[in-house]
Amino acid sequence: MTETRWLDEREQRMWRAFGNMRRRLDSAMERHLNGESLSMADYQLLVPLSEAPGGRIRARELRRSISWDRSRLSHQLRRMEQRGLITREDCPGDARGTVIRLTAEGRRTIEAAAPGHVETVRRLFVDALTPDEIETLTSIAHRVLARISDDAAEPCDSVERTGPCAPADEEPGEAGCEPGR
Repeated sequence: MTETRWLDEREQRMWRAFGNMRRRLDSAMERHLNGESLSMADYQLLVPLSEAPGGRIRARELRRSISWDRSRLSHQLRRMEQRGLITREDCPGDARGTVIRLTAEGRRTIEAAAPGHVETVRRLFVDALTPDEIETLTSIAHRVLARISDDAAEPCDSVERTGPCAPADEEPGEAGCEPGR
């Protein structure tokens, strides 16, 4: 058994400040979205759907892009389907697959919420950073994501799908429905 490498005072301050910042940012974002009748979970799913060609994406690709387990995704999709934000459809060419489609109501909802969400992100986070700090934080995030991915033996996703988390030879298909994907 190896000896524990305890955090020194400086590392502990950084770790606790980071955790506190993350929790408070999450709370602030949740409060804003609640004013738009959305949860952060709703928003996390609506964004990739709104960016996907035709507002359609295969369920497993959606799950992978947001790093949720199947059960959590299934429950959240059910709630969103009941509210008319999304529909679930069979995947053409792969009977085992499901495609998630953004409805017109879902698109109206994300388009109404996005400007305020972005303004909140900008006001609370982005505008507090210099351009160099933004580059540094992006680099740090990619390095940490790569370590998490290596540790979990699962692929990770970055927003831009570049860097260590990007698939090497991803070819887009119709909503990612090719068999074997």
